[in-house]
Amino acid sequence: MKRVSFLAVGLVLVMTLGFFTIKQGSAAGVERTPTCTLSTLKGRYLFANSGTLLPPAFGVTAAIPAAAAGFHLFNGDGTGTDTVTFRVGSKILLENFVSPISYTVNADCTGRYTVPNGPSFDLFIAPTGNSIATIATTPPGHYVAGIDQRVSPK
Repeated sequence: MKRVSFLAVGLVLVMTLGFFTIKQGSAAGVERTPTCTLSTLKGRYLFANSGTLLPPAFGVTAAIPAAAAGFHLFNGDGTGTDTVTFRVGSKILLENFVSPISYTVNADCTGRYTVPNGPSFDLFIAPTGNSIATIATTPPGHYVAGIDQRVSPK
């Protein structure tokens, strides 16, 4: 009988100590899917992109290199402005051109921004909003992609 009760006490002791040695889970330790909103994109983002334009993008008739540089100002509410210099081949088509933009942000940190009467881009947004991967989706033949980096919160 002593042997059984000694074994029972030992088993209870091991189980009790085991609970104290197991790391307890917490909400902070659980990986969650990032959530983005319009306000994830807020501030000034620098960009410099180059690619190839194919007909009929921007009226070209043959494949031609293109490049753009400038910055986006996202207001955090789906509106903003772009300031851009755009070069096609050896010709500068826009220089420090300022245009309004509109944008959407999905909870999964994807989105889109559009320049009125201009190109549209799909967005892939860092959950912190510090950077954005962009790829041109219109006009057809506009093959430009890049990473845009936030450089200031306003």
